[in-house]
Amino acid sequence: LQAEDFSLSFSSEKGSRGQGFPRVKVSWISSLGPLPLGILEFSSHSEPEWVDGSGEEDMGEPRKIERAIISVTDKAGIVDFARGLVSFGVEILSTGGTARVLRDGGVDVLDISEFTGFPEILDGRVKTLHPKVHGGILGMRDNPEHVRTMKEHGIRNIDLVAVNLYQFEKTVSKEGVTLEEAVENIDIGGPTMLRSSAKNYRDVTVIVDPADYGVVLREMEENQGGTTLATRFRLAKKVFRLTHEYDGAITRYLEGVTL
Repeated sequence: LQAEDFSLSFSSEKGSRGQGFPRVKVSWISSLGPLPLGILEFSSHSEPEWVDGSGEEDMGEPRKIERAIISVTDKAGIVDFARGLVSFGVEILSTGGTARVLRDGGVDVLDISEFTGFPEILDGRVKTLHPKVHGGILGMRDNPEHVRTMKEHGIRNIDLVAVNLYQFEKTVSKEGVTLEEAVENIDIGGPTMLRSSAKNYRDVTVIVDPADYGVVLREMEENQGGTTLATRFRLAKKVFRLTHEYDGAITRYLEGVTL
């Protein structure tokens, strides 16, 4: 790592040793933005010490989940996961087939179209591509201007996004599949929500792998309905790996097609 891989911020607030000695917050500059590593606290009598940042310094406390979007192709385990979220008081938003499965499983669901005030259109091609969805995902909770703008436009926070994508590779592996069939199985809204959520990993928990349902619920149990920054960052990295592979599969298929 090089010096430019880190950022430092200084303060002289009262530290853990009870004095107004300088404190240095150290963050790693990752591809997804600054990731806090810790705080160095200085005194006039000893070497600087790492402190955990508890108290007035925010080093990524758990983010409470109050509203979630669930829209999945692979519905294994999704009803139990949604029930778990509801047990923490989470409002569930969903679309189409996922919403039907959740309702059949006894889960209260608010349709995305009702949440946005705009219907699904163009044979389902446009469902979640709406400012009330992406504003709710991308809005930074600790940015006063974002908070003001969201309030002005009636945009509510979306704290968790659980999405897996149309099974493009499975579709194009079928014998005799047409280009039109393949194109209709290119997911647009799913990757867009995933990338928005992963970009705002500081505030949003994003899940692409059903194996993480239990992990998130257990962490919510341990953190009063919230998830930690470390978990959100780990899940965000999964998103970019998945969308990279997904776009690669589309590219490989299209490169083999001529018109």
